[in-house]
Amino acid sequence: MPSKTARTILAHERLFRVGIFGDLTYCVGVLVLLVALYVILEPISRGLALLAALFRLVWMLMWLAMTLRLFDALRLMRDSNYLAAFETERLQALAMFYLGTRFDYYYVGLLFGASASTVCSYLWFKSRYIPRGLAVFGVISSVFGVACTAVFCVLPNFSNIVNLWWFDTPMGIFDIVLSLWLLFKGLSLPRMGGGIEAVS
Repeated sequence: MPSKTARTILAHERLFRVGIFGDLTYCVGVLVLLVALYVILEPISRGLALLAALFRLVWMLMWLAMTLRLFDALRLMRDSNYLAAFETERLQALAMFYLGTRFDYYYVGLLFGASASTVCSYLWFKSRYIPRGLAVFGVISSVFGVACTAVFCVLPNFSNIVNLWWFDTPMGIFDIVLSLWLLFKGLSLPRMGGGIEAVS
């Protein structure tokens, strides 16, 4: 199995590297997002907005670390210096180990990412910048992500009860709906004389 995976990756190394570049681009996007959310939500609560930004920064750093593991795995699969010192099968197994650790990095990072989303959703609710029903869905879906990930870190067999795909799916749906709302409706800011004013 490790040898087959290694051969497949090496046969499509350029595509594999494009995937790595995509992950690195995602990290930059998360960094931009955390700054934007801090600027928007800081007037509501500077402390909570900063906490959310720090949680999201940890999420981004975990994603960066797990992406760099791909370079480690690729080096083990293709570097002739390592191949000369160890049996090919052992190197391929070690490369698969590096690929497998991405799974752990992701779910540890998700604990922080979901925590950031929980705090931001609360601030969205408090701010009235978006519909309160949407903000409530954000809080519930994010707390669900935090709870599932925390339990999974302690009890790995929890994935037999709640499928891993469900941990962050509700939160992902919230992010998509929120993005579309902000794109087409903008922020709803309170008017000076009462009421709500939309700002695109």
